[in-house]
Amino acid sequence: MWRYAELMPVLDPANVVTLGEGATPMLRARRLEAALDAATLWIKDESGNPTGSFKARGLSAAVSKAFELGLRRLTLPSAGNAAGALAAYCARAGIEAHVFMPRDAPVANKVESTMAGAVLTLVDGLISDAGAAAKERAAELDLFDVSTLREPYRVEGKKTMGYEIAADLGWRLPEVIVYPTGGGTGIVGMWKAFEEMEALGWIGPERPKMIVVQADGCAPIVRAFEQGLRHAEPWADAHTIAAGIRVPSAIGDYLILDSVRASEGTAITVSDDEIREAMREMATAEGIWPAPEGAATLAGYRKLRAGGFLSRDAETVLMNTGTGVKYLDVLGALT
Repeated sequence: MWRYAELMPVLDPANVVTLGEGATPMLRARRLEAALDAATLWIKDESGNPTGSFKARGLSAAVSKAFELGLRRLTLPSAGNAAGALAAYCARAGIEAHVFMPRDAPVANKVESTMAGAVLTLVDGLISDAGAAAKERAAELDLFDVSTLREPYRVEGKKTMGYEIAADLGWRLPEVIVYPTGGGTGIVGMWKAFEEMEALGWIGPERPKMIVVQADGCAPIVRAFEQGLRHAEPWADAHTIAAGIRVPSAIGDYLILDSVRASEGTAITVSDDEIREAMREMATAEGIWPAPEGAATLAGYRKLRAGGFLSRDAETVLMNTGTGVKYLDVLGALT
């Protein structure tokens, strides 16, 4: 990721906190192409990042800038993977980490956080409840909050996915990017990357259709999109096996919706059963064991094709944001 250091916010390379994140493969999904009658289908596989998900990008950038600014006590709420990433990068930097997660977050995320030395607090409820607890504790202990879009640097790490997609395609962009959306910083970051690349003269004004995929048990962005709203009302009784997109209220809702509409994209829901089916399908067809969130993109793509929104010829990138290994407690139902 730090090959793009000149486009990143850390001024002194000595302050970069890295575990080798980024440069993840974008794999041609030829067997899925044949099964789905698709001309060109790619999977951008973020599962190989340190800590097993794309969250490594954002937290590498955030912890690096925090270190450069002299901050030594950080906190965030997380559905799981961001907590593990913060813990790892803080350990790497010698920074104190406090993470707050829903009590029913994946077991792997709890273990990796504590193994890396983070102070873990489990909260009854959802990530919104964890956020309230983190905010309260931050005030008590003078912790700096690096939660989604509360500071400007995590999105800088996430934007590197956009640079990599363009580089992998010979400095052009695909027609479609399908993204599993919780807090949505991946979409916000990639959209920023496209603007930067155009300003640099690396690409033209064309943009991919940005497709939001959410679970039907937690779909505030989809609902706002369908209702023509710029802000999404919080989702009541949020539930899905895909912990990373079980986000009832996204602080960057308007940024996500703006990019989707500007790109002439759309927003769609999938069920947990469709996610489970897509996990197995991606694994058996391509050898990629996706997180439930990543599998949701395949389920969403299938529905968009069936509904006629996407043609077989639309070159599409599915974003697998993490590894299914983190979700063994969820995957028991598949074996």
